[in-house]
Amino acid sequence: MAAGNGQGDRRVRVQEVGPRDGLQNEPRTVPVGIKVDLIERLAAAGLPAVESGAFVSPKWVPQMADSEEVFRRIERREGVTYPALAPNMKGFERAVAVGVTEVGVFAAASETFSQRNTNCTIEESLERFRPVCAAAREAGVKVQGYVSTVLGCPYEGEIDPGTVADLCGRLYGIGCYRISLGDTIGVGTPAKAAALIDRVAEAVPIDALGIHLHDTYGQALANTLACLERGVRTVDSSVSGLGGCPYAPGAAGNLATEDLIYMLDGLGMETGVDLDAVAAAGAFITGWLGRTPASRVAQAFAGRKAA
Repeated sequence: MAAGNGQGDRRVRVQEVGPRDGLQNEPRTVPVGIKVDLIERLAAAGLPAVESGAFVSPKWVPQMADSEEVFRRIERREGVTYPALAPNMKGFERAVAVGVTEVGVFAAASETFSQRNTNCTIEESLERFRPVCAAAREAGVKVQGYVSTVLGCPYEGEIDPGTVADLCGRLYGIGCYRISLGDTIGVGTPAKAAALIDRVAEAVPIDALGIHLHDTYGQALANTLACLERGVRTVDSSVSGLGGCPYAPGAAGNLATEDLIYMLDGLGMETGVDLDAVAAAGAFITGWLGRTPASRVAQAFAGRKAA
């Protein structure tokens, strides 16, 4: 891929979501100490953003019930952001109380998915976010807006790119500084991903767009490349491909951070991330979970080490 002209075109911001999105559906409770160790390992690897918790109801996401304690215990590195989900005012207040400087709110491009995931309509979700964005401006806290099911919904099928663009524009308009486009069930293909970026970029500046891709059909890396070629420079990924979605039957884990960094390094893109350190962090958490990493690069590294 041609990296484009100028230094900025070669820089890609990789946002690590493993400690939150990757672990939130684990049936076995991950202790605070393990979460803190993972977060600190990932930050030390050079990742500029490590999503570290979620201030949501413990009834719905019990794995994130200890987010306050996680934020109290992590040793924060200069230059690293530690975002957390805070989709309503109660969650926002809890997050700010422990020093969170960037929060995420999440909507869906599918009405049915919105009802299943957040128990409200798309319009109602936007109304919940308005006071969060207003309070965040007052507190000097950044807000990122996540949009789920942008390339397909498990209940409604294909989603109109115009619907996605309209929702993204509204989130940007109420104060979300970045909009992350989520292929929640991983059904996208490069052509569809590129077309979606072009359509959404009519409503939101390209430098305010990010992507959050799942790898259900093995298309996450190819889709990422297609989005990079359209100008996207913020990519979410999860160490060792951890993750999934309880409201999206059959959805696989996120794009693996190891695989993403390996590809970006090969393209000559600049991330500032140490691939070996990320792979070590992935080996740490998958070892604790007792599973093999989903990342092909991590598997290759492990095989090379064994040899």
